[in-house]
Amino acid sequence: MTGTPSAEHARIGLVRLTDAAPVILAEAAGYFAAEGVAVTLSIEPSWANLADKLAYGQLDAAVMLPPLALAIGAGIRPAATPLVVPMSISLGGNSITLATALAEPILEGGRPDAAMAGQRLRALLPNRPRPRLAVVHGWSTHDLLLRYWLSASGIDPDRDVRLTVVPPAAMAEALQSGEIDGFCAGAPWGTVAAAQGFGRTIAFSSGIWHHHPEKCLAVSRRWADTHPAALQALLRAILRAGRRCDDPAATPEIAGYLAEPRYLDLPAATIAASLPGGAGGDVDRSVFHAHAATYPFRSHAAWFLAQAARWREMPAGFDPVVVAETLYRPDLYGLAAAALGIPVPLETSKIEGGHSAPWRLPATPEPIRMEPDTFFDGAVFVP
Repeated sequence: MTGTPSAEHARIGLVRLTDAAPVILAEAAGYFAAEGVAVTLSIEPSWANLADKLAYGQLDAAVMLPPLALAIGAGIRPAATPLVVPMSISLGGNSITLATALAEPILEGGRPDAAMAGQRLRALLPNRPRPRLAVVHGWSTHDLLLRYWLSASGIDPDRDVRLTVVPPAAMAEALQSGEIDGFCAGAPWGTVAAAQGFGRTIAFSSGIWHHHPEKCLAVSRRWADTHPAALQALLRAILRAGRRCDDPAATPEIAGYLAEPRYLDLPAATIAASLPGGAGGDVDRSVFHAHAATYPFRSHAAWFLAQAARWREMPAGFDPVVVAETLYRPDLYGLAAAALGIPVPLETSKIEGGHSAPWRLPATPEPIRMEPDTFFDGAVFVP
């Protein structure tokens, strides 16, 4: 145990996705208990369910989509409530999967990069009805990254395709039934569609924005303020679990936990594909610890908010940077990381898309090895 035991209890919600692995492992393998905090996990059927339970106080925290956490915490979504985001959970991990007949001409000769995939999809659109593409929630990384990719590829996301919302666990079934023509969702649902023969992945979200932030931990501000010791215990446990999840040798163990009926209730081999030691294929791999994956960069929040403002009408006086600074709490992260000897970045924001080669992020007590963070169209975002 790295901190003083706490008798506090936390209710954490999550959706059935592989990138919830650190929180599931922390509960299943006893990391929370070792840090002295009692946790109850609540598996929710959709992001809307999860968001409402967090907003109405039925959950204390959640593995959350960053745009949704920002919308709830900033009061720009119904059922708003003050939140803090003290850590990120993962990088990457989403796939754009299309019905097999639509995907095949795009995949001819092998899976292309995101730019070529977008060009090939654009070339197909004039010869067919507008495809219906599903995202997991209107306030999601999936929606914003898909819109970004479509728009930069010359496809108007509001005119050339029809976007709809389907819960992650229902994506494969909706594609198989013909209700949708494709989806952008996290693992393992692209793998499920491919394994059953009715879908193929044409692009990965990491090909749109390399090492993009994916999930975060969103915590009720009231709970965080009332239970500071328990919050630090939660963060330490999840950080320890995330470090374990990033070990390729641990993939069979992690997939075994996630496969249990109380969690994802899917074959372990299907889940393992998107973990660091998995086989890949029709799914993007998640990163849970390396490359400052868990640090809540305010520049990440500002990018999501700026993209949301691009496609939505925002309240008067809306300022993405102010919202990012209010909700994202790297100070809370720093306390937990330092207790575990994990390097803490020296700056709370960075230039996004500005690193095309491996680089070193200034941090204490030592720099952090980082990978490129480029956008597929070469854009650079300065918050």
